[in-house]
Amino acid sequence: MVPVTFAEGLLSGLGHSVIGPEHLAAVIAVGCLAASQRRAAWLAIGYVLAMLIGAAAHIGEATVAGAEIFVAASVVGLGLALIRARPVRIDVAAALFACAGLLHGYALGESIAGAQAAPLYGYFIGLALIQSSIALAALQMTRMLAARTALQPTMIRVLGAVVVGVGLVVLVQQFISAA
Repeated sequence: MVPVTFAEGLLSGLGHSVIGPEHLAAVIAVGCLAASQRRAAWLAIGYVLAMLIGAAAHIGEATVAGAEIFVAASVVGLGLALIRARPVRIDVAAALFACAGLLHGYALGESIAGAQAAPLYGYFIGLALIQSSIALAALQMTRMLAARTALQPTMIRVLGAVVVGVGLVVLVQQFISAA
């Protein structure tokens, strides 16, 4: 059901990105990956901006064939980047975040496509708030763990493996549903 009011759009934006495990795993991975960079918050917010652009593109009737497969693949990619022993270079992180953000935004835009202006505004505000909050919280938690424990690299790799697992499960589901 497409939201009809601003409040419904806001609640939809707040909820959609945490209901889908692939979207939640991606934004957490973004925050954790960004934590190793000097301009960490800007990278995380860049992901959110790319995601909003992707959602707007979907609403603007752009078409990405097999978008959910690309979304799942981006989750796997983010997870693999977390598993790496060395931090990802800032240019690679920015490109990865931009691509993943556009894809996740496009997929998230499906739930609001066709809505009127007020619920659209609410949706975008809710989506931006929750995604930014999660990414920045993951970033801060990662930095806090790094300062307090020598196990932080191991914990991040384990989280990366979980993110890869989420991406693979969603990828397999997409192939099964397509068959």
